[in-house]
Parts: sequence; structure tokens; C-alpha cells
Amino acid sequence: MGQSEEERGTVADAIVERLSAWGVERLYGYSGDGNNPLLGALDRSDRAPRFIQARHEESAAFMAVGDAKYSGGVGVVTSTQGPGAIHLLNGLYDAKLDSVPVVALVAQQHRSVLGSDYQQEVDLQTLFHDVAAPFVQLVSSPEQIYLAIDRAFRSARARSQPTVVILPHDVQEAPAPDLGQEHGHLVTAPLSTRGTPRPLAADLDAAVNVLEAGERITILAGRGVANAQSELLRLADHLGAAVTTSLLGKPYVDESHPLVAGTMGHLGSDASAFALQHCDTLVIVGSNDPWTEFYPAPGSARAVQIDVDAAVLGNRYPVEVGLVGDAGETLEVLLARVKPRDRTPWRDEVEGSVTQWRETARLRSEVPAPPINPELAVREFGSRLAPPMRLACDVGSCVYHYARQIPLSGGVPAHLSSTLASMGCGVPYGVAAKEADSSRPVAVLAGDGAMQMLGNTELITVAQRWQSWKNPQFIVLVLNNRDLAEVSWEQREMGAQPRFVPSQELPEFAYAEYAKLLGLEGIRVEAPEQLGSALDEAFQAQRPVVIEAAVSQHVPLLPPFPGAEEKLSSVRAGLDAEGARGTEALRLLEAYEHIAAAPEQ
Repeated sequence: MGQSEEERGTVADAIVERLSAWGVERLYGYSGDGNNPLLGALDRSDRAPRFIQARHEESAAFMAVGDAKYSGGVGVVTSTQGPGAIHLLNGLYDAKLDSVPVVALVAQQHRSVLGSDYQQEVDLQTLFHDVAAPFVQLVSSPEQIYLAIDRAFRSARARSQPTVVILPHDVQEAPAPDLGQEHGHLVTAPLSTRGTPRPLAADLDAAVNVLEAGERITILAGRGVANAQSELLRLADHLGAAVTTSLLGKPYVDESHPLVAGTMGHLGSDASAFALQHCDTLVIVGSNDPWTEFYPAPGSARAVQIDVDAAVLGNRYPVEVGLVGDAGETLEVLLARVKPRDRTPWRDEVEGSVTQWRETARLRSEVPAPPINPELAVREFGSRLAPPMRLACDVGSCVYHYARQIPLSGGVPAHLSSTLASMGCGVPYGVAAKEADSSRPVAVLAGDGAMQMLGNTELITVAQRWQSWKNPQFIVLVLNNRDLAEVSWEQREMGAQPRFVPSQELPEFAYAEYAKLLGLEGIRVEAPEQLGSALDEAFQAQRPVVIEAAVSQHVPLLPPFPGAEEKLSSVRAGLDAEGARGTEALRLLEAYEHIAAAPEQ
């Protein structure tokens, strides 16, 4: 209080000041007339967050989500009104479904024309009502600005969800408010904190009873174990329990541990399917994974679930006991109360299943699949990932190979669009990982479909920004098979129909040559024997590199065995209907069946 209007500046200046007070260091986005006042304020301020220009608002939103995932903070994105705002939706839904805090600062037309079908006028409150249900607010007067920004950040952090602040152009240009103790004035603070919930004693007693009675225990770990990695594995050792993970939980569990059975779900491991289908007790820790058909059959296992959010307890499986609490603290309490077990037959079975699966994965990668087996390419790529590297994975067939062929030990942060499963996230996530900490090398795994959707475009952003990074290493492995492979295999598996060429075939594109045109390095690999040297060259390069691996589109993408056997007749029917085009895929299908059927590899 006490400042003149000139000293206070505009509402846009107040927004930048508040972003700084919230500790925002990066703002992703794209310009337009609607958010020009905000961008001008960024330019005027010596405390403003760095503005990082994407090539498209959808990519900017993905970058904000990726930033939040890698940094552990709140991602922030801005766009203009109308089409710019609409383009944000996919990234914001990614944040919603993966429970990630993101704040979107979205421009709107002048207040005086709202409701007139003005140019680029969209009802933004209705548009964002679902994706930002916890908090979406139109700032209809300058006096609201601090309140709206503060509540947006508090809501995003407290609920781990996206929030939206809608900023009419004329409000941004208005003088910043001088708030005091007047009717209709709310003076708020840029402050947010979180406590640690603890389970009720009675619930802990019930959970201990369930665990003590269980003979074949399996743990399903999600992203909620991020800060409880040691406690989780100690409990597994304590009980001789198998550990499976969701896709979101995969980076937080040491997959070299003999009890860790890998990722669950359609793209998961045979060992995870064994652990979940043969357990008599299920412990869900920090997971809300939707692959319910891969859980134990309802009623076949007693279940305990641990989560900080009481609303998700029993959301995916009929649990008997719910524990509302921080994963690490709750697991520590359980460790102190349940009796440690000597070696059990269940532990022997689990470890045997894990060992067999690891050999199965290796053998699959070695099946000849000209020009290159994509599982081999990803396995070799993954073998070179080590701290302090960060990994970004796109969506499509590459996720199957990531889940099955890249074991993580907890030291390499890895993220993807998991629950929304949106293609095109890989390179934007990788850019965000770099912008959050440019001293760490980044690797990106993507298919050709995802690259043609958004990845190629955002390589322009990489070319624009890489020389400002402390560490220039940014390696993109593109699996080029000229096919939308995941959907092609879904057509065969789920519909017993042939691959529909007009929808599935992708145009040829020279990814490595395109990288060179952008001033990056590009390497094309066309044979398995070229992989090692090409990857070594890429991981040693001192500028971003695109490795284009020409891989087979015929490698099967099947659910875990033995459950996959139920799908084989559908797959064969689809491949038979393809005639000569299905011959190579049938050969590889038989090879994979043979590997899965072998009792000992």
C-alpha cells in the first residue's frame, strides 16, 4: 500500500510479481494478442520467470507437465485465448490424469465483448470445467488477481491437479490494485504447505492382521512410493513379497532386486502377471493404476491399500483395509509390526518367475527381426542410461519396449504420459527435463508416429535452446517402422481383424537428415551390428543427437504370458487375413510363443 499507480504497474506486472513470489522459474507458452500484456510484463521485470517458447500450445502444456514431474514443483504455462486456449487441453488432461500440479494462465478477450461471439471468443470457463475442476477462475476485476493466482497455486499443489486462471486482455492492462481492509477486498499470501496424514490405529491393526495371514503377498507400487523406495523394498524382503509397479511407479523401484517382477498391465512383464494372478494378498501403495483386468480376480486376494488421498481407496480393487497416510511413514510402521519371515515357497516362486522373465526379455530382443528388432534397439539404448541422466518416453509401441527392456534402478528419473497415454509428449517432456536442470543429460525414446505428431516440431525448440544448456547432451532414439504399431496389433488382438493399411501406414521421413538440417547431429542405423557404435557416438556427442533406427513393424505387442495365449487365436486370425503381408509377423509370433513356452531358458 502507499504506492502510486505508476509504481504498482499493471495487473500483468502484478501477475509476474506473484509468479516470482511463488518461486516460479520457468513459464512455457506461446504468444498471441490476448497474452501480450503478460508477455510485456515479463520483458519489463528483472525477477520474471524465464519464458520458454514452444512451437505449439499443446507442446507447451506438455512441457509444463514434464517440468512438474521432473522438478517436483508446479508447472506453469500460458496461452492466448480461443485456439491457443483450446490447444492446451491435451497437456492439461495429461496433468489431471497423472495427478500433476500445473497452473495455466490463459488469456481472454476484453470483458466488454464476452457473450457477443467475438473473434476468438470461447467460453473458457466451460471449456476448462472438467480438466481443471478443482479451480478455474475468470479474473473479472483487477482486485481479484492476487486471490486468483494464490488460490490457483494452492489448489494445484494441494490436490496435484491442473488449475486455470482466465485473464481478460483489458484486466491485464488495468492498473494493479492497491488492496486494503475494505469491503470486497481480499488480501492473500503466496503461501502453501502440506502436512503428513497418518493412518488410524484401528486401520493399522487391521492391516497387520491381513498381512500376517497372507502367505503369497504381492505389492503393487505406484508413483506414491517416490519418497519411500527403501521402505518398500525392505517390506518386500521382510514378507518375501513380490513387487510389481504401475508405469508411473516403475522409475521409483529398483528393478534389479530379485523380488521386483516389473511393470503390470497389457504392456507388462510375464513375472508381474504371475505375481498378481497367484497372490492371496495384495498391497497397493500409492497407485491408482486403471489396468484392472490385470489385478487379482476380485475376491481371490485380500487387499490393503496405502494412499495419501482417501478418495482413491478401493477405487480399483475391493480392498479390505485402507490406510490414509504417507507411504514412507506407513510402511515404516508396518515394518515394525509385522513379523519377518524366513524363506518361503512363495518367495522361491517369485524369484524364479523374475529370473525367467529377465531371460525371456533378453531372448526376445535377440530374435532376428529385420531390419532391426525394436526390442534390441531399446535394450541397447537402456543399457547406456545411468545417473545423472533423465529419460522421457513417448507413447505407442515404444512404451512396451520401455516397460520390458529398460530396467530402472531408481537413479534415472523417467516420465511419460501414462494414464492419458497421449502421443507426442516425449520431446516436450525432454525439453522440460533440460530446462528444469540443464546440467543433466536427457534421453528421449519415441516412435515415428509420435515424432510426426509433435516430436519433429519440437526438435526446432531443441535446436533453438540447446546452446544455452550447461550440458548439451540430448539423445533422441526414434523407432522408425512406418507403422502405428500399437494400434496395428490392437486391431489384430482385440478385433481379430487385419491391419488397416490406410490408417496405420506412416509416410517415410528422414529423421536423422532432418536433425542435421536443424544443426543437430543425426545418425541412421539400419542393421543390428551398427547399433552399438551408433549409440556410443550419440551418448558421447556434445550436441543433441537424433538416432533413427530402422526397426521391424512385425514384432508382436502382446499382453503378458500366459494370459496372452487367450489372445493368440484373434491375433492369428487378423494376420491370416493379411495374407502375404502377415507372414513375417506370424513367424515372429511363433518365435515369441516358443520363448514363452520354454520352462527354462
